[in-house]
Amino acid sequence: MHTTFPRLSSSPSPPFQSSPSINASPSKSSPNLAAPPLIVLSPCAACKILRRRCDEKCVLAPYFPPTEPQNFIIVHRVFGASNIIKCLQGLPECQRSDAVSSMVYEANARIRNPVHGCAGAISQLQKQVIKLQAELAKAQAETVSMQCQRDNLVALICKEMTTQYPQETMNRVLPQQQFNDDATTCYLDDKDFASTWDALWT
Repeated sequence: MHTTFPRLSSSPSPPFQSSPSINASPSKSSPNLAAPPLIVLSPCAACKILRRRCDEKCVLAPYFPPTEPQNFIIVHRVFGASNIIKCLQGLPECQRSDAVSSMVYEANARIRNPVHGCAGAISQLQKQVIKLQAELAKAQAETVSMQCQRDNLVALICKEMTTQYPQETMNRVLPQQQFNDDATTCYLDDKDFASTWDALWT
């Protein structure tokens, strides 16, 4: 028993043709317009910590940038945000930067020394200044005393030379020098003179 199958058509299928919308290139290239960059306004450190919207009229934005949040954290901890805003609003813009720097310094000092704050640091610096001034005055007094001793010693040496050597020899050794007993205003005691004289000749 034979089974017959239908004969397939042997006619070639039409070739594949690409659609003109895919292969067709535009006749004129459209200009490549770059999109403008998106400007993202980052909130200042104060508004970010307080979790509020930071607008263009924010008083704290120029003085507490988002890169330095620690300054506002310290100032807010000591003074409070409302007091900071009131203080800045009551000052002209030319003085606000100095006021913020002062508040940051005082807040840091208050955290280090909760009792005295910046007054404690100022008091300590004043004590150091007084101590250094006393040391400077002592050094200046010692310098003046040494200069007086040197002048007295030179005057005494010159007096001894005038008594031991002839006047002609003194004129050759020290020309145009006049020695006067009243030339110096500082004088040595007998004890100081003896010790100085011994130290000179030993």
